[in-house]
Amino acid sequence: MRETIDWVVQGSLVPLSIIIVGVGNDNFGKMVELDADEVPLIDSHGRKMARDIVQFVPFREVGNSPTRLAKEVLDELPREVVNFFKRQNIMPNPPLQAVAYSDSMVYENPPIDPAML
Repeated sequence: MRETIDWVVQGSLVPLSIIIVGVGNDNFGKMVELDADEVPLIDSHGRKMARDIVQFVPFREVGNSPTRLAKEVLDELPREVVNFFKRQNIMPNPPLQAVAYSDSMVYENPPIDPAML
């Protein structure tokens, strides 16, 4: 467990996410510890994890539903990506304004180049 915590803390410095799915009826206490939702992980050198990169979901807690499992395990990933980029001072590009289309607009097919046939 100590070596795993060391690797998770080290991994919290790079663009990495760890997803753990608990299968079976175990209490998964160690997996909950790695999830670090309550207490941040600290490695054997006293370094605290830079960001939360572990998501743990026991399969039974989502009613053994693959769809709910996918939603739960992927729920935190966007936040993890944003947190990593913020730590690296990488800001997103400004949003682009979508072109407004209406039903009355006419769309034409581009001309066909006979050489492409």
